[in-house]
Amino acid sequence: MQDHLGSISLLFEKWAGKKPSSIDVLPQSGSERRYFRIFSDNESVIATYGENIKENETFIYFSKHFREKGLTVPEIFLSSKDGVYYLQQDFGNISLLNLLENEGHSENVYTLFQKSLKSLALLQVKGDEGLDYNKCLTSSEFGKQAIMADLLYFKYYFLDALRKPYDKQKLIDDFETLSNYITDIDHKYFMFRDFQSRNIMVSDNGVHFIDYQGGMKGAPQYDVASLLWQAKADLPDNWKSGLLEEYIDYFEKATEQKVNRDVFRNQYKGYVLIRLLQVLGAYGFRGLFERKAHFLTSIPMALRNLGSFLNSNEFNINTPELQEVLDLCTSDEIVQKFTPVRATEETPLIVKISSFSYRNSGIPADNTDNGGGFVFDCRGILNPGRVETMKTQTGRDKEVKEYLEQQTQMPDFLNSVFDMVDITVEEYINRGFESLMISFGCTGGQHRSVYAADAMTRHLRNKFNVKVELKHIEQEKKNWYNPLPEKKK
Repeated sequence: MQDHLGSISLLFEKWAGKKPSSIDVLPQSGSERRYFRIFSDNESVIATYGENIKENETFIYFSKHFREKGLTVPEIFLSSKDGVYYLQQDFGNISLLNLLENEGHSENVYTLFQKSLKSLALLQVKGDEGLDYNKCLTSSEFGKQAIMADLLYFKYYFLDALRKPYDKQKLIDDFETLSNYITDIDHKYFMFRDFQSRNIMVSDNGVHFIDYQGGMKGAPQYDVASLLWQAKADLPDNWKSGLLEEYIDYFEKATEQKVNRDVFRNQYKGYVLIRLLQVLGAYGFRGLFERKAHFLTSIPMALRNLGSFLNSNEFNINTPELQEVLDLCTSDEIVQKFTPVRATEETPLIVKISSFSYRNSGIPADNTDNGGGFVFDCRGILNPGRVETMKTQTGRDKEVKEYLEQQTQMPDFLNSVFDMVDITVEEYINRGFESLMISFGCTGGQHRSVYAADAMTRHLRNKFNVKVELKHIEQEKKNWYNPLPEKKK
């Protein structure tokens, strides 16, 4: 990480003619790219690091092309000679998804969805003009081959992971039928590919787009489907139908031509289905194969979203095996399989989590009648305390957390710990047990064990809503202790 910060600082100095005041490492999302916010004289820019140089080049090319058309995308200021770093305009840290989570389905949020769809229509139509699709990251067009790739992504990374029987050849045949149906469309323009509220930044009551490097030529309906049927957004049905009609108005104005709305809506339904299945494939890959907890816990939401769509929409195409597979995926059995048990106010279980020092206090005793529980030794993880600037810090300080997350195997270690503990917590909730101890130890009880205990606390509260008592044994001796805030109900 220090190498990244040094390179970014030099790139910024080359562009701005001055050194940055500070650089913040931004949270990593689903991709392998890393983002940094650089501050200088009350202004900020975003620096991006990505090992995929082709991906960086595509984003930079698209951005410059769209900016020339006056579209709502960031300006690219400078890129490094090796192509792995670039500086771009900072639209702040508030996304449309953030506002939706904070305000709910408010009038203000609805207005921002309208603005987003209006800007999307302009991006699709104006952005298409003169765009060199040979610069695309993967396929130049979202045609039958790309659609089949999305469907197979769902098949391999989600459906097959269920280990349920189905006729593989018949399903492939139905995939062919569906892809043929929706590739025969009247309109093809620039397709954002990942148009969701997380990639729409809001500042000064305006909307701005990021993360469109996966774009290609394709159906405009796909992007609308991605936004309106995003599982986490959970938009009401009247919002979805109303915003779709408004989008068609915007699209007609941008193209200066009338649209056959019945055909447009029917093709839109097909792209909603494709998008929902692609998302399930992504959640399956990130969650079931890469063991990333956030994606695992998102699967039930995605399945319910798919079920809601299927219950309210019919297709005039014959795909019987696909229909059986979809019925299986949205069945109560499968949804429950991925839905974690949730504690209630009446649940007696209290999970006692602690950090401790092997050198000083030793493994904490369990004073309940239960006994047992888990003790995890964090000493196999690189020790931030050996770095001079972090010696006096703890596992709650920003520098320590970034070090553990980005330069050690702590994330993999914790994912394995979560897998083991989750089995017990779920069983204890179901069986009405009252107590479970989980302890994390490191040499001094200051860095690694504190970070791990806090991470476990957040994980259990978020996933199981269970009562947690957190104790940092060594830090309490130093009058340092602030409990993690409870998750809002």
